[in-house]
Amino acid sequence: MSASLLSIILFYFPVIVHALLVKAQASNLFTFDRESRHFSQLNDCPQCVDTGEQGRIESASQQEEKDIDIIVTCNDLSGSMKMWSVKSRDLSASWVWKDPGGVNGHTLSSKVLGDPLKLELLLNESDQHSGERRYHGSEIQHQLVSPLHPMKLKRRMLRQERRERRTAELIQQNKETDDKMQEAAIERAREFDDTVKGKYSIWRKEYENPNSDSTLKLMRDQIIMARAYATIAKAKNEMVLYDSLIKHSRESQFAIGEATSDVELQPSAFDRAKEMGHILSTAKDQLYDCITIARKLRAMLQSAEGSLNGKKKKSAFLIQLAAKTVTRPMHCIPLLLTTDYYLHGYQDKDFPDKEKLEDPSLYHYAIFSDNVLATSVVVNSTVLHAKEPEKHVFHIVTDKLNFAAMKMWFLVNPPAGAVIQVENVDEFTWLNSSYCPVLRQLESAKMKDYYFKAHQASSITSGADQLKYRNPKYLSMLNHLRFYLPEVYPKLDKILFLDDDIVVQKDLTPLWSVDLQGRVNGAVETCKESFHRFDKYLNFSNPKISENFDPNACGWAFGMNVFDLKDWRKRNITGIYHHWQEMNEERTLWKLGTLPPGLITFYNLTYPLERSWHVLGLGYDPALNQTAIENAAVVHYNGNYKPWLDLAIAKYKSYWSAYVMFDNPYLRLCNVDER
Repeated sequence: MSASLLSIILFYFPVIVHALLVKAQASNLFTFDRESRHFSQLNDCPQCVDTGEQGRIESASQQEEKDIDIIVTCNDLSGSMKMWSVKSRDLSASWVWKDPGGVNGHTLSSKVLGDPLKLELLLNESDQHSGERRYHGSEIQHQLVSPLHPMKLKRRMLRQERRERRTAELIQQNKETDDKMQEAAIERAREFDDTVKGKYSIWRKEYENPNSDSTLKLMRDQIIMARAYATIAKAKNEMVLYDSLIKHSRESQFAIGEATSDVELQPSAFDRAKEMGHILSTAKDQLYDCITIARKLRAMLQSAEGSLNGKKKKSAFLIQLAAKTVTRPMHCIPLLLTTDYYLHGYQDKDFPDKEKLEDPSLYHYAIFSDNVLATSVVVNSTVLHAKEPEKHVFHIVTDKLNFAAMKMWFLVNPPAGAVIQVENVDEFTWLNSSYCPVLRQLESAKMKDYYFKAHQASSITSGADQLKYRNPKYLSMLNHLRFYLPEVYPKLDKILFLDDDIVVQKDLTPLWSVDLQGRVNGAVETCKESFHRFDKYLNFSNPKISENFDPNACGWAFGMNVFDLKDWRKRNITGIYHHWQEMNEERTLWKLGTLPPGLITFYNLTYPLERSWHVLGLGYDPALNQTAIENAAVVHYNGNYKPWLDLAIAKYKSYWSAYVMFDNPYLRLCNVDER
């Protein structure tokens, strides 16, 4: 019984085991098919390649029965390599088996994905089912991630492309910058002066990079410090050190001489600087005390400031003196002209076209001057640029001393086509002290004391302004005659007033067509921000001024002015001038001169002309705009540096000398040249 039962069990046992295996296999295939539906269809990926397999598959039927470990490698977005171990049963249905050919059996080859991100997504999805995998005995943990939407993948790809483009641009820009820097460095290297010069400064750091006058500055600084230490050494009875400092100071000063840059230094200057550096180093070790040095340098600074102020006053005095002085050629010209005027009988001759002198339809100019050469330049430059010279009439008024010379010049050198009239201001009998307040003031005892008393004579100790207003021109009625134009020319309606230190560069006839809008004076304003306003010329601490005028009102300039003589007479402008001139008898409203009373007399009666008509400053400002000068109708040498003086600013002198007749025999005899 037991034997038969045992035989039955042995007979059916393989059948039962086989049935269980078949059932398990069917269950596994069903599970695999169900899970594979969760994976999306994937595209080929050229970056992902299967690198190995754990076993060989001998047939297609055996592949379905075995679970094969597959090793997959891929480069992620950062460029690093990743490696995964995947089970073949976890792959989706889109993965196929291929016969590689030439190899016994079959190998598993994955479809290549188009992007590493998709491969990573696939592998992460497969990890949801496989959990932990083992490769070469190592445990590899995979974190579960949720599948990414295709739009997110696309945005990642676009961001990556932008990063790559931006990186390429930055690399290109950096390369261009490097190239430019390299070229600049090469250029600087070519210009670099590698000559080694002595550098002995122990005081100032800017000498680390020497320039054209670094050694000169160094030596001057050394002399200053040597003097400071010498004083301290003497106070402490260090006579040896004192004598050494004084000696080296003198030697350094001698080596500097009149040099203004390193190239002008004597050959021994570098040795002197080196020796001075050594002695200063010794003095510093023995005598240096911060507080003592600071006090000494402060005392030296105050002394230097006092000396500088004294030299400034001396300079102002000498400039004013040079401006007052008549040079030898300028004195020679009127002497020769006056001699020939009386020697050759020119006093009986007169200018032609007298009938035009009072014709209001012509273009009339008024020039009041005692300078023959300057007046000739004004007339010549005006006529040269005039379109119709025959319509231009020049009314010249001078003093008794220069009348013969002025008349002689224009009789011998008449301007082409223009009409000339020369008058003597001393023959204006109506212009006397009873009618003219300024003439009465000039004849007063106070004015004589101001100009001629010994205790108030011009000196270096006087202020620059005081020296300025002691110029003899303020004693001449020629300077004040501009306020009497209607009386001098009673039959004219409009006249253009010109100073003798101007040069005309364009045709001035359009000025007679300017509508002054009921105002009397047409002039170019000179105020720039806070400069040249009324408070610069008038005393606003006096209530007579502060109650009647605006301190911020814009100033203007005499030198080229269009005057409407008809409105002048209607408004009694000369009477206004007389009123304020009488109020200023004590010179409490303004100082001497004609511009302050002019600003008062024509207050709210001045029409501003365009700036291009009149450019000022050529007699004092070396920094004027060159284009503005060349485009100006009139340039004005107002200031002390007149173009006929040696003080003249060199770069402006050519505008004036272009109209001087250097080939004239009188100028040759007086040695007037273009220097």
